[in-house]
Amino acid sequence: MLVDTDALRIPPHSNEAEQAVLGGLLLDNAAWDHVADRVGEEDFYRADHRLIFRAVKLLAEKGSPLDVVTLSEWLASHDLLDDAGGLPYLARLARDTPSAANIRAYADIVRERSVLRQLIRVGTDIAARAFAPEGRDSKELLDEAERQVFAIAEQGNRQNQGFQPIKDLLTKAIDRIDTLFERDDPITGVPTGWNDFDEMTAGLQAGDLIIIAGRP
Repeated sequence: MLVDTDALRIPPHSNEAEQAVLGGLLLDNAAWDHVADRVGEEDFYRADHRLIFRAVKLLAEKGSPLDVVTLSEWLASHDLLDDAGGLPYLARLARDTPSAANIRAYADIVRERSVLRQLIRVGTDIAARAFAPEGRDSKELLDEAERQVFAIAEQGNRQNQGFQPIKDLLTKAIDRIDTLFERDDPITGVPTGWNDFDEMTAGLQAGDLIIIAGRP
């Protein structure tokens, strides 16, 4: 009897890391600020963990006290407590998590496993479309594959940046403006050697995507 090994594969995830993140949030209300920019509801593998995280997020964003009691009350009031595992499971999450000190590291593990699952989904989709292109040529398929993979990478880049104080951002912006103002050379980026183009763009700037096209 042949066994479909692909069907037996379990998508990458860390149940322990997911539980540690949720337990840490129940132990320390301030821990929310450490994970809000690093992990989202969709990053959790288990449906009950996604539900618990969504409820935690709603309570945290309202500034409500967050612990096993308040979370269970909110879930019960929305008829979701059983779907989240019930009060015993919420209590277990808090009891089995020693502290929230390492919650950022746990959140990073959850996020990393989520990225791997997204890559698996995209890879499966790319393979399926390659087997059944439905009139699309290879260039179209490659463009779509690149777009999907880039979207995963871009989401990861945004989360890695995290929240930054406005004071720090303004300081960097002012320093950058002062530096550019003091320059004698109008080309602030990387020159291309095409004078007209460099005058229009001041050179290639970090983070810019420039597409040059012409009529056929």
